[in-house]
Amino acid sequence: METIEAYLQRKYEELRLLDSCLHEPIASAPPRSIDEGIELKFKLTAALRAQHDLSDWTATETAWSPGKKGRDGPFEFTYDYQRADLEVVGPSFYDVDEAFFGSDIVYTSSGMASISALLLATSHVFDSADVVVLPGSYGETIEFVEGYGRHLRITAVGCSGGETGSPTARILLLDSCTLAKDFEACLRSSWAQFDLCIFDTTCFSSGSGKIKRALRKARTAHLPTVLVRSHTKLDSLGAEYGRLGSSMFVRYHNDEIWAASGLKKLRGEMRNAVRLLGAAALPAHFPPYVGRRDYPTLTARRVAAILRNGRRTAHFFRGALRGLVAQLDFAHGLYVTLKCRRPMDEKSAREAASEMSHDLRRAGYRIRHAGSFGFDFGAAEWVRDIGREGFAVRIAFPDLPTAIWDEQSEAIARWWSEFDRPCAS
Repeated sequence: METIEAYLQRKYEELRLLDSCLHEPIASAPPRSIDEGIELKFKLTAALRAQHDLSDWTATETAWSPGKKGRDGPFEFTYDYQRADLEVVGPSFYDVDEAFFGSDIVYTSSGMASISALLLATSHVFDSADVVVLPGSYGETIEFVEGYGRHLRITAVGCSGGETGSPTARILLLDSCTLAKDFEACLRSSWAQFDLCIFDTTCFSSGSGKIKRALRKARTAHLPTVLVRSHTKLDSLGAEYGRLGSSMFVRYHNDEIWAASGLKKLRGEMRNAVRLLGAAALPAHFPPYVGRRDYPTLTARRVAAILRNGRRTAHFFRGALRGLVAQLDFAHGLYVTLKCRRPMDEKSAREAASEMSHDLRRAGYRIRHAGSFGFDFGAAEWVRDIGREGFAVRIAFPDLPTAIWDEQSEAIARWWSEFDRPCAS
């Protein structure tokens, strides 16, 4: 249980971290309320982006100005033409360094840009490949494979099956937004039949034990692994600092997994795809507070509060809503999905999320109609209903004080029960 006083102190520490990156700090006093803290965080991140533009006014797409290398906080950038050859040196967003020796990172303009470029690049190392996915894997990734990955074929749901030594390559697409039972079953299964693991870690904290377990599993199986991530979500202290993604090609101590697998050129092919798609990252979108001493601790505390609220809400919804819950047990624990007794289409689910957010906000609750997660406020949005035809409404948890979010969970349950009554009749 986190009190309002403890919450406001934690938020003050986050604000001080952001403020310390400004040349002229603007926030000196602790926030007096939850809403003030939320607004001040977005104001500070806007000031940081503006500071970057004002400080590096010579940093355009072409490196026309001689002199020092471009930088933002701990990140240093070099390029001749930014879209084509951007190189980034800086701290890792991941807090799992003990699991592997080093890595090669390709930064992109978003998580989807990263995984799309990577999947396209596999066409230069595999003539064809079966992509094994778990139930609930990110919908746009599946859409990309089906629409643009002509050499790729989604062949199974789950990790079982497949023969080692098969003439067709097999790629394991491990996704952090799948259901908990399926994710755990995959970690317990054999990975010997796979040639490559692509692990979308977006919904896991950067120091998550699940990431570390998957890395140990891949290393034991001598399986080349790429960690794909959107940094816009959990890595930006809930403020969506900028649109940023990456693919980390994991390398282990004294282990030539990439060379032995024949996939050594995959990183270079991905960089070519990023160049040709115009999907390179923008220097202004790298949060300058990453790498600061307090950043990992504050991020971990934030995510821990979100997960704690999520467990309590899932437990409450299980009893209060019964047949109106779609999914409560995602591997990440960041959100749940609600359904009606009568199936919803995309339009009705979108309208339900918007109407709920409007009504509850008018009643004084901190919730927005927002298509993402990991905020300092609750968020509602439409999603596809995993395992069923139709759509559902996603409720993403914030890191609000425990009692306040408990009260808001009860308000959501009351609203949804009332909303479902016309559907039931």
